[in-house]
Amino acid sequence: MAHHPPSSTRTIPDISNVPRHIAVIMDGNGRWAKQRFMPRVMGHQRGVEALRDVVKSCRELGVQYLTVFAFSSENWRRPDEEVSFLMSLFLKMLEREVTKLHQNNIRLKIIGDRSRFDEKLRQSMQEAEQLTSNNTALTLTIAANYGGRWDVMNAVQNLLKDHPHLAQTFGEEDLQPYLSMSDAPEPDLFIRTGGEQRISNFMLWQLAYTELYFTDTLWPAFDRSELNKAIASYQRRERRFGRTSEQLQVQPEGGQGA
Repeated sequence: MAHHPPSSTRTIPDISNVPRHIAVIMDGNGRWAKQRFMPRVMGHQRGVEALRDVVKSCRELGVQYLTVFAFSSENWRRPDEEVSFLMSLFLKMLEREVTKLHQNNIRLKIIGDRSRFDEKLRQSMQEAEQLTSNNTALTLTIAANYGGRWDVMNAVQNLLKDHPHLAQTFGEEDLQPYLSMSDAPEPDLFIRTGGEQRISNFMLWQLAYTELYFTDTLWPAFDRSELNKAIASYQRRERRFGRTSEQLQVQPEGGQGA
């Protein structure tokens, strides 16, 4: 049976100097392009390159999980031509990048409601996940047609379908295996680029105790040095999980890192 990491609302997780799990909203591709008098789609292309660099940096730094918000359930409201470009870019990225991910021992996971994607894209997603499923250096999770509220609702529906008798009594530990990120520890660090300071319906359940970091840097310009700044900010914070600072002072060695 799969091991499900405990929720930080129930137990105090181990804390390390390098975040085990980083979650990112990659915002600002369109604005980056606009500032350079380029079409928005060029910003999305440059955004893929930025993601490639961040994946490489995370792998080198020893981050174990990187989860990125590629396409939210709200993004369907964008102009049709931008949506269809994003879909074809996603397909091209999967076809082109998955071999490199595999060679670098990186596991790829895709979370979200796939029902709105066309058959070819769904097939590519499945093949990419299968190919990389046993890789261990880093798990890259791409959230596509994903919403945090959808995730919780979907988990509740599937739990009750499998265990109708729990309708009145289920707890967090019953729901946990049904959430999209059930096999990963909750994020230690959340990064949003592009200047907005919102979570925008991303991983609402999982971000309950995550350290939030916002930067004005637009995603295509987010590089290794920007990632280092975010991690340095994380390392300066005191993660209490409901305890007092005084309680942290008496923690045994190894129980409290950053």
